[in-house]
Amino acid sequence: MENNLESLEVDKNKQPYVMLWKYEKLYEEKYGKKPIVNKYRDKSAMKDVIDSVGFHRGMQLLEYYFKTPKYGHPLIFFLYNFDRIDRVQSDIEQDKIHRSILREETKKLVEGEE
Repeated sequence: MENNLESLEVDKNKQPYVMLWKYEKLYEEKYGKKPIVNKYRDKSAMKDVIDSVGFHRGMQLLEYYFKTPKYGHPLIFFLYNFDRIDRVQSDIEQDKIHRSILREETKKLVEGEE
């Protein structure tokens, strides 16, 4: 599903539910059991995530969240810290790009000396 996030078109009213469903699926894959989710309460919090970072970015952040070593991956932690997760994930991506540029520049310098 990660490859199809951009092509995923979902009605705005259903987006929080889709993100909650995605959370449940990722949780089940990682822990082998269904998480306890209060869809009525968590829907509005997930809507805040969507309003802040957008639906597609929110889905990406959920996937990234489950790649982190956070024990138990509680939904409440994601809902309260999605902005920090977004910042960290963006910083990591920028760092990868920067390191790649530095590697290429170093490679050119080393090859030029030989």
